[in-house]
Amino acid sequence: MSEERPYVRKPGWITVHVLNRFVAGLTRRGVSVRGSRVLAVRGRKSGEWRRTPVNVLTVDGVPYLVAPRGHVQWTRNMRAAGGGELHLGRQVRTFTAVEVADDDKPEVLRAYLKRWKAEVGAFFGGVGPDSAHEELRAIAPRHPVFRLTLT
Repeated sequence: MSEERPYVRKPGWITVHVLNRFVAGLTRRGVSVRGSRVLAVRGRKSGEWRRTPVNVLTVDGVPYLVAPRGHVQWTRNMRAAGGGELHLGRQVRTFTAVEVADDDKPEVLRAYLKRWKAEVGAFFGGVGPDSAHEELRAIAPRHPVFRLTLT
């Protein structure tokens, strides 16, 4: 697994206070915006449920969570908890999560960028879905990826 790196690109005010809240609000009401869900994971220190909007990516039938902004609180909590819940309206899916090794991330990152580059491309330092494998591998340590097993 990758060791934690200090890289984190903080989202802007509009993202935090407008876009995330808007998407999370729709998702809580059962409307998925291009794969959106509300992730619920227990805090590693408090044990309380923490929620954040995420995009679930499915590659070859396997669901993944990708952290476009780097090693953030939900990724740290996910490592500690080993799983959580995905909410879409009243539907709740529990899951276990395994962090993907850096060498195994490039094709998942490519698929993620192919789907959501317009939303998150700025967090990938100019690397996009058409970038070379080596470029995707170079940024892999900065972007945690979790393979989910829905239960």
